[in-house]
Amino acid sequence: MALVEARGLTKVYATGGQTVHALRGVSIAIEAGEFVAIMGASGSGKSTLMNILGCLDRPTAGAYQLAGEPVETMAADQLAAVRNRRIGFVFQQFNLLPRTTALENVELPMVYAGVRAADRRARALEALQRVGLAERASHTPSELSGGQQQRVAIARALVNRPQLILADEPTGALDSQTSEDIMRLLTDLNRQGMTIVLVTHENDIAQWARRKIVFRDGMIVEDTAGVPA
Repeated sequence: MALVEARGLTKVYATGGQTVHALRGVSIAIEAGEFVAIMGASGSGKSTLMNILGCLDRPTAGAYQLAGEPVETMAADQLAAVRNRRIGFVFQQFNLLPRTTALENVELPMVYAGVRAADRRARALEALQRVGLAERASHTPSELSGGQQQRVAIARALVNRPQLILADEPTGALDSQTSEDIMRLLTDLNRQGMTIVLVTHENDIAQWARRKIVFRDGMIVEDTAGVPA
């Protein structure tokens, strides 16, 4: 069974008296251990799909199973539990709390998961070590470079030991060298068995993935396996 299995996903928005078809019957399967880049112009449907895969939104129609669980009809609290247990998120703007240390930022998902304080600290340090930032654990975001902040965000995404990492333009706020460092880190995590789905506008970033899916007008127009960087 695929880790991600979506069939006939449709998403319709009503805005300003108009009906917008963000997704038009999208079906997709992603196996555990894949590294997938999702591309497409603004308004193509890729962000809508990402929100559904991340249990942040529900489809208007269609079915979605994550690790065998049908999630499209779950209540909000059930979706929150699935997100916390199964998914790690990485965003373009890092979304770190500015007045807390790197360690405390990484601990945050475990607070919601009810992990004991001593265990939180140990697991957060382990996650920071995994992304090469253990020595910066006591620093606040303002004391870190953009690349280091994104590494903290990746550590935070990993700390609850999810099955899936969803990365939305993770290099969009970074220079080219730092972007390459972050993509090398994501590639290493994928080689260790982590499933990664990446949204990007940039072809050079998509080249790091092992599979590329291109959206246009709410539909998949290309789904190809590539040669990773």
